[in-house]
Amino acid sequence: MKSKNLIIFLLGVCLFAACRNNAPKDKYTDTLTTGVVGISADETFRPIVEQLADVFENKYTNAGIVPFFTSEVDAINLLLRDSVRLAIATRTLTGQEKEYLKSRKFFAREIKIATDGIAVIINRQNTDSLISVSDLQKIMTGKITDWKELNPNSALGELMLVFDNPNSSTVRYAIDSICHGEQLSSGLYAQKDNPAVIDFVAQTPGAIGIIGAAWIGNENDSTRLSFRDDVRVMSVSRATVAAPHNSFKPYQAYLALGDYPLTRNVYILLTDPRNGLSSGFTSFVTSDIGQRIILRSGIVPATQSIRIVNVRDDF
Repeated sequence: MKSKNLIIFLLGVCLFAACRNNAPKDKYTDTLTTGVVGISADETFRPIVEQLADVFENKYTNAGIVPFFTSEVDAINLLLRDSVRLAIATRTLTGQEKEYLKSRKFFAREIKIATDGIAVIINRQNTDSLISVSDLQKIMTGKITDWKELNPNSALGELMLVFDNPNSSTVRYAIDSICHGEQLSSGLYAQKDNPAVIDFVAQTPGAIGIIGAAWIGNENDSTRLSFRDDVRVMSVSRATVAAPHNSFKPYQAYLALGDYPLTRNVYILLTDPRNGLSSGFTSFVTSDIGQRIILRSGIVPATQSIRIVNVRDDF
């Protein structure tokens, strides 16, 4: 995030520290459009949250949003501890979490803001750009460990599957929605964050990376119809055997229509009884301006219409 100045940032850090020490919240003076607040977010959504915060601060010059990017587990834990009043995650709160918040007189709101995709990336030298969800599951659970098991003609050797953070929303999605609760292989590689996954895959011919779709867009393409050129984005199929006619890349249209199989919702989790700046930022994110920012990021906004464009794709 681009802070307006160093003072705003330091004020935000002090606020965060005060929150963590359970400082009295009724002394807060922030309003819907003024003050400084910390928010937590899964690192997967860093590019989007930074853009949203920048535009919000430019629109409301007396407001400062200080995002703390971490794993999804930690982002929600910060909310539960009342260290922040707003968290961005890919799941809603559990019944137990809601009851805990109610016991502390917090009544959480869960607002869907977008539909995201899980992108599968490979090295540019790798031409095996089609994969089925079933094969992806076998890779994640250690049943497939070599590229020859996917393509007998491959000379890439060992297959290295790379995630970002063990506590990230991406790993949780892999366990819950791809592996259906089956334990992940102990041979998987974990990196610090999504950029680290991209760097590893770009330098490792035999690697497969699993990252959020917000990280794969070509920043120079305003249409969002192309991806970054340092890695290759795989096409994913629900069919047992992936083929060009049944495989899709995480373009916005395929996310919106449900053709791309690896999608998930993105939520703001809000516990702000005062209707302060956290609530103001939530209103901004769900407004037309905020939703258009999400649209330009390459994922699907919850309310903004998207334009469906037919494109030719090379597999």
